[in-house]
Amino acid sequence: MQSKASSPDEYIAELPEERVSAMKKLRKTINDNLPKGFEETMSYGMIGYVVPHSIYPDGYHCSPELPLPFLSIASQKNFVGLYHMGIYSDEKLLNWFTSEYPNHVKTKLDMGKSCIRFKKPDQIPYDLIAELVQKMSVQDWIDKYESAVKR
Repeated sequence: MQSKASSPDEYIAELPEERVSAMKKLRKTINDNLPKGFEETMSYGMIGYVVPHSIYPDGYHCSPELPLPFLSIASQKNFVGLYHMGIYSDEKLLNWFTSEYPNHVKTKLDMGKSCIRFKKPDQIPYDLIAELVQKMSVQDWIDKYESAVKR
């Protein structure tokens, strides 16, 4: 569900009570572990983490006025979603994550190309997410993005 919130704090304030704690903890986990240079913002109606124009002036190729997206979190109707473009673009990172996941959570991994779905907020593997967000620097993401877009 896309939100019309203008800030991450406003987004959290709009959430159903049963999602607030998990989303706050997920946001804190990301903010505490995200490499320097990424910026927290609202992006596509979700809490987003982007490469700002001050670092990557070209912006997102689909909409250059927008900063380059990297990671988002959202409270969807039936799950909490983590959208990580690094997993989508880096097979080594995807393989690491999928092999590590069972060491942190007993339930089956539910994911799409870049979306990891947590249907039970009490089973979000915060330690694993902390490791995941540390694994790709701003420059790593820019290099990966440019190699995919500028072929």
